[in-house]
Amino acid sequence: MGEAVVITGVAGGIGQATARLFLKSGWRVFGVDKNIDVPPTEGIRLFKCDLSNAMQSETTFKKICEEAEEIDALVNNAALQICKPISKIEVAEWDELMAVNLRSVFVAVRSTLEYFKTGASIVNVSSVHAVVTSPNLSAYAASKGAISALTRSLAVELAPRGIRVNAVLPGAIDTTMLTEGLGRGHLDGSTLNERMAALASRTPLGRIGKPEEIAQAILFLADYERSSFMTGQVLVVDGGATARLSTE
Repeated sequence: MGEAVVITGVAGGIGQATARLFLKSGWRVFGVDKNIDVPPTEGIRLFKCDLSNAMQSETTFKKICEEAEEIDALVNNAALQICKPISKIEVAEWDELMAVNLRSVFVAVRSTLEYFKTGASIVNVSSVHAVVTSPNLSAYAASKGAISALTRSLAVELAPRGIRVNAVLPGAIDTTMLTEGLGRGHLDGSTLNERMAALASRTPLGRIGKPEEIAQAILFLADYERSSFMTGQVLVVDGGATARLSTE
């Protein structure tokens, strides 16, 4: 029986790419997502769950753990994004985003912890917005910054149990979330393609990243043999975007 990984937000671009890569690498994949209308990758054990609902989440993770018996890796990938000035964000919107992006990580870890094997790994998908950000993303940036801080704290707390905790901070990745957020007025271009090209031109590598590239980073951190001496780290995968001065 292969190693078991639980991936939240598995129906999204990064989630699907990550599930495919883990499957290809011989892992058993348990996917969690609110949207199961997206055709799941063949071989995934898919669980429908609204991660903003803590009780529903706890029930879902319990079912997964009972079926998996032991957990080798947990990938907290589910996320929402709000692109509004803070004066326009409703309290209910803020609370929902924090429930999905941040509280779901807490619930997932707490619900699965007793099933983790020694040497298990938690990988939290944060964002470059945890360290550098732009206007109209206050709720999203706040949630991702908190995930990075939570990652460090959990790494220290869980190290005596042999559990590693790290985070991946993606930059501009070609996903639905990215394209939906390109209308904030921060890029030149009247069409989506023009705005995508403008974004790519601001990145030192001159392109937007692929979900598969983030999946490789997640697998690296999840796999004990590849990253056994890494914990409490935030791994930035952004094509060099955060290395460039904004004043250049």
